[in-house]
Amino acid sequence: MELLGRPIDEPAVNARLDALVARNARASGGVMEVLNLIGTQAEGLLDRLPAGARTRIGAVTERALHHAAEAAHGTRATVPDLPAWRARLLTTAMGAAGGMGGLPTALAELPVTVTVLMRAIQDVAGDHGFDPSEPGVRFDSITVFGSAGPLARDDGANLGLIGTRVTLTGAALNALIARVAPRLATVLGQKLAAQTVPVLGAAAGAATNYAYTRYYQDMAHVHFGLRRLAIEADREMDEMVAAFRARAGDNERRHPRA
Repeated sequence: MELLGRPIDEPAVNARLDALVARNARASGGVMEVLNLIGTQAEGLLDRLPAGARTRIGAVTERALHHAAEAAHGTRATVPDLPAWRARLLTTAMGAAGGMGGLPTALAELPVTVTVLMRAIQDVAGDHGFDPSEPGVRFDSITVFGSAGPLARDDGANLGLIGTRVTLTGAALNALIARVAPRLATVLGQKLAAQTVPVLGAAAGAATNYAYTRYYQDMAHVHFGLRRLAIEADREMDEMVAAFRARAGDNERRHPRA
């Protein structure tokens, strides 16, 4: 996208960077609060799942990512952009339905949840002035799933894939999905493990879906917010990401997580 008018000044750039850093820092907190609320310990969460289920999550996640970007974009012709709260409401209802039948229905729910999350990410891209019909934007939407899961301690990992620019070929897309799928599978495995809490399966599914949807919406705002800021400041994306990382590191040192 081309810059219209003069680039924004340094104080405005710094203010928007600080806002994105704050959003990035807040994103994981809501998920942790939900996990604590339903009585699920973060440590060893994936160990709650049977070995077969852990294996299936990886395969299901990779297949879902291959189909989600196109499927989510396909809904744009018939389903208008959803306000952020409606996307969270939809995934919350899906999580409740998935949790009612235990692990089998929760696993069946995963591909649909990934598609709805992808659509929510594409809607955020649209909020920042990017056209979700462009292949590059859909490609970038997948990179958002590369944001480190809410239980990760390394803030830098949240930006591990931001700024990736490659030729948009089928091989490049497959390579990106191969990088993203293991991270997303870990996040979805945490969600499934929470849904195995006795009696609370539906409630846990609803709560974790809500929290994770909000998390990925926040990560999408960070990702596309940085892209928009680079355009409006007339700077290289790599430079903007470096500035963001420096601020995120400073913020983590000042406010370390318990």
